[in-house]
Order: sequence, then C-alpha cells, then structure tokens
Amino acid sequence: MLPATEAVKIYQTNYVRNARAIGVLWAIFTICFAIITVVVFIQPYWIGDSVNTPQSGYFGLFYYCIGNPITSELVCKGSVLDFNSIPSGAFKTAMFFVGTSMLLNVATMVSFGLFFFCSAASVYKICAWVQTSSAVLLVMGCMIYPDGWDSAEVKRMCGEQTSKYTLGNCTVRWAYILALICILDALMLALVAFTLGNRQDKLLPDEFELETGGKK
Repeated sequence: MLPATEAVKIYQTNYVRNARAIGVLWAIFTICFAIITVVVFIQPYWIGDSVNTPQSGYFGLFYYCIGNPITSELVCKGSVLDFNSIPSGAFKTAMFFVGTSMLLNVATMVSFGLFFFCSAASVYKICAWVQTSSAVLLVMGCMIYPDGWDSAEVKRMCGEQTSKYTLGNCTVRWAYILALICILDALMLALVAFTLGNRQDKLLPDEFELETGGKK
C-alpha cells in the first residue's frame, strides 16, 4: 500500500496529464473548427437550384451565380467588399454575423499564445466565452439568412412562389447545413474549454497543499 501523500501525488500527476491531453485535443479541434467557419463564410453554396427551378445557380452569403436564360451560362456577382452587390439586406446582415463569428474563431487560435503569459485557467475561460459568442452569432446569421429569400434575384432562380423562409423550388445546400453543425461544434468546444478552465482552478490549491505538506 502506498502512503496517502504518494497516492495523492500519483493521482495529481495523472490528473494533470489527462487535462493536458484533453487541452491539446481541444486546441486541435478549435483550429479545425476555425478553418471550417472560414469555408462556410466564403463558399456560395448556402442555397441552390434543383431540377424544378426556372434558372440554374446558387447563393452564398455575399456571392451568387444565376444562369442566363438564353445561353444558360452562369453569371456571377457579389463581393464581401461591395455591399451594393449583395441582393438582400438580410444577406448583408447574415454575412456580418457569420463573418464576425469567423473572426472570433480565428482570434481564438491567436489567443493560444496567451498560454505563455497568463494562467491556463484564464486562457481557457476567455476562449470559452469567445466560442460561446461565436455560436450565438452563427445562430443569428443562420436565422436571418432565410429572411432574404424573397429578393428578386432569388425569385428569379427559385420561382415566384419563393418568399421569406420559403425556398420555393430551390434546395438548401451543404454550406448552410455545415453552418448549422458549426453552432453545435462551437457550443461543445466552449463547454470543454469551461470545464478545462474550472479544472485548472481546482488544480492549483491541491498543488500548493502538497508542497506545504512536503515541507512539514
């Protein structure tokens, strides 16, 4: 049988190793998540045509392509730097929220450098709040985006029966679905970060107690 102090030290060592391993996995998934949000933001495949649409094409947050009715060639428009080229006010607002969410996720990656200057618990909690904010912004962006489906450009592709939150003959594409999945990912990563931060807070007093006990 190991003495109580030795058993506590072994448990403490394993606890720290497990926390670090989970922290590394969290960091890797956070980087992957940030890359995915960049893809969601720039890809124009939020909604698109189907076999029943009058015109072929697809729409993103700011960039879209619609087929020419005579030549059937896709004509593409829209730029993140030119708000006037975006066909709907709702699309502009959704672009702002999703873009801000993307920037927050990139900022989370940059904040990894704070581990060298601040306590791990504080860094985890900062990242957790940033990821929670990112999830909220994604929710707002995904909810507002369908409000722009009644724009003239969308109706030209999807049919006159298209209206707000009713997509007519068009279909939801993979980028929109991926954005919805990203909401859950952000919340899960935030939960892990909060847990790691709280564990770090509980870890310090135990270490100090062990050091004090050893001196006695």
